[in-house]
Amino acid sequence: MKTLAQDLDKQEVFKRLAALRADQNRRWGKMSCHQMIVHLSDAFLCPLGEKKASRGGVVMPRGMYRWIALNMPVPWPRGVATRPEMEQGVGGTRPVEFSRDREKLVELIERFSTARGDFAEHPIFGEMTLKDWMRWGYLHCDHHFRQFGV
Repeated sequence: MKTLAQDLDKQEVFKRLAALRADQNRRWGKMSCHQMIVHLSDAFLCPLGEKKASRGGVVMPRGMYRWIALNMPVPWPRGVATRPEMEQGVGGTRPVEFSRDREKLVELIERFSTARGDFAEHPIFGEMTLKDWMRWGYLHCDHHFRQFGV
């Protein structure tokens, strides 16, 4: 399973991120490519304790939901709602300049993937291990990169 704890997997994420263009067309959803980049940055700021997100409800026990999301060999589904604090046009960070925002995301992924301290609780999955967080980081990037065809 791919994870940000593995250097090759992290380099794949960076390569895919570098392939994105500001005018890239989305395959689904509402965000522009630039909005997606700052959305990912917001999402990495959460476990680092630098952005708060409200706890969301789930239809099954959080541990089961987390295990399915992080371990099933299928891509994450389209259209899953995000927390309002991460949603573009609601509480998410506004895009500023594409290349600068993309650089910030690279820096956040590096900082996140090398952090070994306590992470904040995930707003949907609850408490997660370091291994879970590294898997989540890869899958969240993969989900949104597929949204834009990279």
